[in-house]
Amino acid sequence: MPMTIAEKILARAAGRSQVRAGDFLTVPADRILTNDIMTPVTRQALEAMGAKRLADPERLVVVADHFVPPKDALSSELLRKLRQFAADYQVGRFYDVGRGGIEHSLLPQEGLVRPGDVIIGADSHTCTMGAFGAFGTGMGATDMAALMALGTTWLRVPETIRFEFTGRPGPFVTGKDLILRALQETGVSGATYMAMEFGGEAVHGLNIDERMALCNLAVEGGAKTGLVESDEVTRAWAEQHVPGQGVFLNPDPGATYTAVHRIDVSDMPPLVAVPFLPANVRAVDDVAGTEVVQVYLGNCANGTLTDLRQAASLMRGRRIAAGVRMIVVPATQRIYQGAAREGLLDVFIDAGAAVSMPTCGACFGGHNGVLSKGEAALATTNRNFRGRMGDPESRVYLANAYVAAATALTGTIVHPADMASQASDKETSGNMSSP
Repeated sequence: MPMTIAEKILARAAGRSQVRAGDFLTVPADRILTNDIMTPVTRQALEAMGAKRLADPERLVVVADHFVPPKDALSSELLRKLRQFAADYQVGRFYDVGRGGIEHSLLPQEGLVRPGDVIIGADSHTCTMGAFGAFGTGMGATDMAALMALGTTWLRVPETIRFEFTGRPGPFVTGKDLILRALQETGVSGATYMAMEFGGEAVHGLNIDERMALCNLAVEGGAKTGLVESDEVTRAWAEQHVPGQGVFLNPDPGATYTAVHRIDVSDMPPLVAVPFLPANVRAVDDVAGTEVVQVYLGNCANGTLTDLRQAASLMRGRRIAAGVRMIVVPATQRIYQGAAREGLLDVFIDAGAAVSMPTCGACFGGHNGVLSKGEAALATTNRNFRGRMGDPESRVYLANAYVAAATALTGTIVHPADMASQASDKETSGNMSSP
């Protein structure tokens, strides 16, 4: 029986030759992921179950990322409980403040995800792992506690929606735009408990960082996971981070899909999700001129070196518009170091941006960039629900790193090509007047 990528991964995990959508399986998790917000609640559930130890502490990764550095006494207490949990349950892979980064970027960086793995996390954006050919999904505290205690969990094999992105994306169009375009098709619930499977020449042309953005927002369509077909990009990444490990899986011809969307990106512009849903997607020119007071560059899938390079390419030698604050958050400490070596952080600081250590912070309205009443932000994050980044009367627009940089420079949402042409005109003018 032909199978989709999701079906193949779960069949392998369950030790079965075949599965189909709707089957219920008991599967082990190759990696279990938790953080400072969810771990204290998960521990309560563990203790209520009477669990004295974890099935396999080596599979567990504990990351301090949401409230770091702690903004108040309550968040500091969460971190204290996180450290205590790691010590009491003998968790070796504990990434404390300053030693790791945002969990979904940290796992692949540390070689803790492999193609073909099942990754279960206490965070909905664990679906980011599909960029590496792994089945990643999020669960709540009680399910996570049972998984930690038993080492296995139950899953219903999801149906799959297939997205075929054809053509070659134009300038300033990235993986973030492809997933926003997919959300136009599904809305915020059209893929509920399904897998979103991504393929086609436009997807194969994305680097691994941009594939993270593509899979990261799958849950914003209600999906259980997002998965990119394995190809030479996947293999090159695996060879560097997990050499000789992993299973590279692709769908079979004739696999059954709930729907297949074929989208030509050749003429697609950069896209923007407008308040108050990630699926409220418009072309950037349709919202051009919208004023913002904050630009946020970062998050678990858009704080990569690729994103930082894209933004810096427009911002080099320029200043952020008056009245605008820009916050730049590299996703991990290693990305932060790489950006420093490349001079990217200097570009942002010289432009007037504030560069932060890795943290989820402003993305979920916790700290480090919270919006007040009536304020608007352009962010490279994944959610723009009402009140997501602060006051219920604030507004968040979602876009890629190029759009973020261009918006910071002007104070209004603008097509990045407009800023690129201005830079070109300035250089030409300068060359003409030079001796």
